[in-house]
Amino acid sequence: MIKHKEEVTLMKGNEAIAHAAIRCGCDGYFGYPITPQSEILETLMALEPWKTTGMVVLQAESEVASINMVYGAAGCGKKAMTSSSSPGVSLMQEGISYMAGAELPGVIVNVMRGGPGLGTIQPSQADYFQAVKGGGHGDYKMITLAPASVQEMADFTVLAFDLAFKYQSPTMILADGIIGQMMEKVILPPYQPRMTEAEIREKYPWATLGKTKDRAPNYISSLELVTEEMEKINLRLQARYREIEKTEVRCEKILCDDAEYIFVAFGTMARVCQKAMELARAEGIKAGLVRPITLFPYPVDVIKELSTKVKGFITVEMSAGQMVEDVRLTVNGKAPVEFFGKMGGIVPSPDEVLNALKTKLI
Repeated sequence: MIKHKEEVTLMKGNEAIAHAAIRCGCDGYFGYPITPQSEILETLMALEPWKTTGMVVLQAESEVASINMVYGAAGCGKKAMTSSSSPGVSLMQEGISYMAGAELPGVIVNVMRGGPGLGTIQPSQADYFQAVKGGGHGDYKMITLAPASVQEMADFTVLAFDLAFKYQSPTMILADGIIGQMMEKVILPPYQPRMTEAEIREKYPWATLGKTKDRAPNYISSLELVTEEMEKINLRLQARYREIEKTEVRCEKILCDDAEYIFVAFGTMARVCQKAMELARAEGIKAGLVRPITLFPYPVDVIKELSTKVKGFITVEMSAGQMVEDVRLTVNGKAPVEFFGKMGGIVPSPDEVLNALKTKLI
């Protein structure tokens, strides 16, 4: 048994995910290198967890192979994960949809880079639609966590596995390239032992670990050719998503009680907006910040409540404007909703964000 000693460590966000994966009892990581997330695979290889916890770490031949390996491991009730960056995650969409349809848990990390296409290796937030609207085919949703610090990269790795198994659903950590590459202090989570086969059989009776004499064979597939049965599966999934929307919303509000104007931003842009908010208040402008932590489920009720109290919202993203659509749908015309963003890997400065607030809303 590995003992955990709480200590503050300086590391990159990508490295924090690798350490947290080992510590939370992950059974297998299957991935393929791509900037700016390659340090996750590199760190796991350097740590050699197969010698300590027994965790499998494998560089697959492609992103398509990676997600299908996660599918297979998840079908056995194992904690499995993969990571990539934007173009690589696009290649995984079929497998993610299959996992959603087969009701399999798994963790996918996307450390976003600029696109479309091969784009740039600089940071971006332009994969929002792909993550929260179901980037693959069919009516599915995926719990999506948006870290804004290295500490949250570690914490959300543990949380993502918990949520994935709670709802038997693929779960995504959606980070931008800055959070993946930046170095900050982090307290790593305590070690959890990997589950034994007996524990998996008891806790996850659906797992395909081999038939026992007391039950029929388990069968996992996303295929159902009887239309009435396929509708039942879809209805079950939709009911699960509604439950997730009721119980799993996570959001941070900063100085919103007396705010007249609200910044809405996630990840790195939430940090930039927090500084812009401080600059605004120094000038006598009552600004606040809403930081969605779960992008699905989205903090609809928080924004709805504020929409009746404030003079306007400005959504700030490293994209052409994606999350702003969800803000507009939620506000539903009760207050102005504006957008400010940069593309191609450019990160807006706090001064630019404050100027956008002044020119667009005040």
